[in-house]
Amino acid sequence: MTTAHGEGETGILRCFGQQLRLLRTSRGLTRAELGAKLGYGEDLVTSVELGRRIPRPEFIERADAVLEAGGLLTVMKEEVARARYPAFFRDAAKLEAEAVELHVYANQAVPGLLQTEEYAKAVFDVRRPLLDETVISERVAARLARQEIFDRRPLPTISFVIEEAILRRPIGGRSIWRGQLEQIYLRGQSRNVEIQVMPTEVTEHAALAGPFTLIETVKGQRIAYVEVQKESRLLHERGSVREHEEQYGILRAQALTPRESLQLVEKLLGEQ
Repeated sequence: MTTAHGEGETGILRCFGQQLRLLRTSRGLTRAELGAKLGYGEDLVTSVELGRRIPRPEFIERADAVLEAGGLLTVMKEEVARARYPAFFRDAAKLEAEAVELHVYANQAVPGLLQTEEYAKAVFDVRRPLLDETVISERVAARLARQEIFDRRPLPTISFVIEEAILRRPIGGRSIWRGQLEQIYLRGQSRNVEIQVMPTEVTEHAALAGPFTLIETVKGQRIAYVEVQKESRLLHERGSVREHEEQYGILRAQALTPRESLQLVEKLLGEQ
């Protein structure tokens, strides 16, 4: 069977689907009956059982309760959730969710942590080769789920340096673009979030090699994540991480201050 998922994620989805089917049949329920008890359609239950759809956490929790699985399904929730991410980002997503500090340099699109649902969908819609609609829906949901980090306690320290060109590129159209600018402005008001814009007119730039993310874990590990196309690397070696930390420090000095950056976003909104 050909699916839109990679082999690893297909395996965990098939395993979860088989467990769900075994529990359902042992309770004497049809797919339609289980769907009705869960508040979902028969088609969704079928797709999950066949490993074709990634169930959301609330689906898993309801199914475990309704089928009296005693945690057999919920214990797989984290691994199933990881399948929502493309394989190249999966390990980075886990580290990101647990970070106490996160620093992001972006030069291609608004960072995923700042994206609105509409902007994220537009980004995936224009990707080539085309993504399946189901995959787009799952990727958007996963991207929005990552934003739970903003509400985590204790609050992590988060900063962004974003190229000015990104803020001026109306991906998805003017309405979606405006909503995205408003989201950036609102996030920038949070006391644990700093957003800086790198002006296009600057004559010196410390990170022309591309985007990257710096992560510090609760255990004090300092890691750099770099991504180009569908290839990515997590850098743990201290020398490599230090190079990116040096770049980011200089970037922040070269960029507009957080206050000036939000003023620029406000100015762009006023021009709409």
